[in-house]
Amino acid sequence: QVQLVESGGGLVQPGGSLRLSCAASGSIYRINNMGWYRQAPGKQRELVATITNGGRSDYADSVKGRFTIFRDNAKNTVYLQMNSLKFEDTAVYYCNLHTWASDYWGQGTQVTVSS
Repeated sequence: QVQLVESGGGLVQPGGSLRLSCAASGSIYRINNMGWYRQAPGKQRELVATITNGGRSDYADSVKGRFTIFRDNAKNTVYLQMNSLKFEDTAVYYCNLHTWASDYWGQGTQVTVSS
């Protein structure tokens, strides 16, 4: 069983920054991708960023240049540094761990960008 625990969401003004964290625990296959997805009200869940355990990252076009994903493999933790936040970044952000066998999801953390 794998558990993902997210933290770091909150309320921020446009142009501000937040850092999300997601710690994985349990039986984790060492070769995995970790990532962040988000879901805004009335919209489908969408990819924000992913990173392999080797450190290769990929981003949605809407966040390139503003968000940075990184991970600490020793701690089985993935982070999402979000800068220059915009109103349209408001969503519930979900952590994901993907292995050859399965996908695991966190409970989600709310990010609200508002003035």
